[in-house]
Amino acid sequence: MISDNYLNRDFQASKPNEKWVTDITYFIFNGQGLYLSAIKDLYNNEISRRNDLKLVLDTLKKERKKRNVKGLLLHGNQGFQYTSRQYNQLLKKYQMKASMSRKGNCWGNACIENFFSHF
Repeated sequence: MISDNYLNRDFQASKPNEKWVTDITYFIFNGQGLYLSAIKDLYNNEISRRNDLKLVLDTLKKERKKRNVKGLLLHGNQGFQYTSRQYNQLLKKYQMKASMSRKGNCWGNACIENFFSHF
């Protein structure tokens, strides 16, 4: 179903959750095509409302539904999300093994830091 263009290049919003824009972009990474879908609130250009534990837990839960994660090693940093009891309980429930870089050491997770640098 195709809709009319109600936004009509009016990229201003007077309040949060009034107008969102969305798109999918395509990247080539390690010879494979990957897709990133984003939703942006035009009120404040927000992509994600918060950087909190819920964001991390929801992401982990969604990925677990798609893949067999039993025995998987999951490496991150020592941010509050990854050191929380809830996060570690979820990893244990899913039979995943947590791994973390030292505090302040971006080189310990350079592969994901490099990934983010492409944005």
